[in-house]
Amino acid sequence: MADIMRRFVLPERAQLHIAMLALQFGYAGFHIVSRAALNMGISKIVFPVYRNIIALLLLGPAAYFLEKKERPPLTLSFLVQFFLLALLGITANQGFYLLGLYYTSPTFASAIQNSVPAITFIMAAALRLEEVHITRRDGLAKIVGTVACVGGATIITLYKGPAINELWKQSLTFGPLHPPLINSGADLSANKAGNWTLGCIYLLGNCLAWSGWIVIQAPVLRKYPARLSVTSYTCFFGVIQFLVIAAFFERDADHWKMHSGGELFTVLYAGIVASGIAFSVQIWCIDRGGPVFVAVYQPVQTIAVAIMASIILGEQFFLGGIIGAILIIVGLYLVLWGKSEEKRLNMLAKALIPTQSGGGGGGGSSPDEEAQTLTQPLLLDRLKNKDISGNISLDKP
Repeated sequence: MADIMRRFVLPERAQLHIAMLALQFGYAGFHIVSRAALNMGISKIVFPVYRNIIALLLLGPAAYFLEKKERPPLTLSFLVQFFLLALLGITANQGFYLLGLYYTSPTFASAIQNSVPAITFIMAAALRLEEVHITRRDGLAKIVGTVACVGGATIITLYKGPAINELWKQSLTFGPLHPPLINSGADLSANKAGNWTLGCIYLLGNCLAWSGWIVIQAPVLRKYPARLSVTSYTCFFGVIQFLVIAAFFERDADHWKMHSGGELFTVLYAGIVASGIAFSVQIWCIDRGGPVFVAVYQPVQTIAVAIMASIILGEQFFLGGIIGAILIIVGLYLVLWGKSEEKRLNMLAKALIPTQSGGGGGGGSSPDEEAQTLTQPLLLDRLKNKDISGNISLDKP
């Protein structure tokens, strides 16, 4: 019987691929339900408050029971650091995302987020937390990839171009495409050009906040190595910060009510799937498959969002956005390849260093030297060394 069961158990690598595909489609769904929530009129302040309350209710108990032995004593210094993490990783990150999504579309919001590793690399290099070997191919790959990402984001922001969907429809001879399942609530072709540019600027603010959060979370995790607990505290302070903002800008009690099952579904999906289930699945994938394995699946999310948005929301695609998205995805893979090659060369160099007398095999590499990744808003990658730019987390904003 045991032999029969083993035959039907998928190899772990296959399980990882299936989990990552499911994860990316889950995050793609988050972009769609966020757009749907905005179309239904949910407040841009109320939505993240409910999302993070649900995430806190899911992650808080897990952190309490699973990390009892890993949590250091809580001090005022840690509370201040958690507050700053929430300011960047929750309040600015999610706030800018919703503002940008309101003026643009789910596809371009997902596409521009592929530039987060490159932006993080720029920040870390500027702060001298990341070494850049411009004479080596890994260094050149990271530089060229960063330039491609920045160029792609710039094109998306400044150049809209013609609607590709309309060109396709004009070339079809068998009739128009089916109508959207849900009204997108925003005819991008009718929007003022300034609104599109403003939305892209908000999304760049989302990426900058996300990247800044990645950079500052590394020293926090070095001192407080309990990922679930750090995330729970971050969610808690994020809720507090949004509530303070709501006290000034969202005083109407009617805006805090769920007026339909659709509104309730979008909030539950964001809290349970995007911040709860996805967090757990991604931790498992990073632990088993490695950070780069997780990162290379990020563009799958953009493709999934494009398909879902076209079918469900009837979203239009614009030439500038497609060109920019291609550049960003190419840049993402160049940066990831550069980081992977850098790790390989560093390990090779250490292996060639003669073992020091009494060093006990100093030429080997520690498992704590696991490298870098892109992950989604609020997944905290395992802090393993001082390469802060390498701890890029994938939790959706």
